[in-house]
Amino acid sequence: MRDEAKANEDADKKAKERADKLNHADSVIFQTEKQLNELGDKIPADKKSAIESALERLKEVHKNQLVEDIDSAVKAVTDAFQAASQDIYNAQQAAGAGAQAGPQPGAQSHNNEKDVTDVEFEEVK
Repeated sequence: MRDEAKANEDADKKAKERADKLNHADSVIFQTEKQLNELGDKIPADKKSAIESALERLKEVHKNQLVEDIDSAVKAVTDAFQAASQDIYNAQQAAGAGAQAGPQPGAQSHNNEKDVTDVEFEEVK
């Protein structure tokens, strides 16, 4: 039995690697679609089309189970989404730059005085 396990060790490693890559690709597809739906119009059109084309390539690679191409397809999707995320972040920073600096509404100041009350208690069993 041990000899059989040793003989199949390489095949098992390859099968595990294949399954891991396919699962990772599936996860990236799901997360990217979810983020595209959530962010909607916040993503610039040129960046969104780059993400969608990279995502379609990844879906095709995943569907055909081309394990050797999964890494490059995943990288293309993550790179495209990272570029879009950077644009969204920059737009939010530019919009936030016009806001006043100062205390935020509802913010409370904390002073360093100690409001501690010593109490005695009795544990009842």
